[in-house]
Amino acid sequence: MLSELQHSIVQNTTRLAGFAVIAAIILTAVFAITEARITNQILVAEREALNLIFPASQHDNDLTSDSFILDIESNEYSNLELLGLRENSSAYVARNNMQVSGLILPLIARDGYSGDISLLVGIKVDGAITGLRVTAHRETPGLGDLVDLRISDWILSFNNRSLNNPELAGWTVRKNGGDFDQFTGATITPRAVTLATAKALEFFEDNKSLLLSL
Repeated sequence: MLSELQHSIVQNTTRLAGFAVIAAIILTAVFAITEARITNQILVAEREALNLIFPASQHDNDLTSDSFILDIESNEYSNLELLGLRENSSAYVARNNMQVSGLILPLIARDGYSGDISLLVGIKVDGAITGLRVTAHRETPGLGDLVDLRISDWILSFNNRSLNNPELAGWTVRKNGGDFDQFTGATITPRAVTLATAKALEFFEDNKSLLLSL
């Protein structure tokens, strides 16, 4: 009797172990397939976002795979602090016929009303902006969040601007004598974005030879 019980226990244990192995294989396969799809979707979304900042008509390379790291601890670049970065961040190179046509640089406006505002700015070799987008912020809905293109088209006013358009003194909001609109009831956030963008253009000019030789 004991032998039959032991035999039954061994059989059931073996079956359970088999089911566990099969379940683990299925879960692993599903995870691998799902992970690949998620990674691909993220890559597609990133590519689309970058192509809005630096339009596809102005480059012929894949921006997502043509990038480099801005190391905040490195002395490779002059005045890297102008970008306001708090950690190493990716920058992207736009090319036409293998020649650099511009860059997409990360920057942070540290003095937003509710904290850091993370952005990406596209800059052509002549120093003109191709596009500016907010990638993360904690600004007040209905006020500071107007820097987000999903809420307002204010951010598009930076297109084709450069350090000469306007002159550096004009890189602030109209309330402070600058060329850029502020929001009704909110000046701090648009001013922070405007000043941070001007600093990014300064960084580009300070490092232009090095950046365009990538």
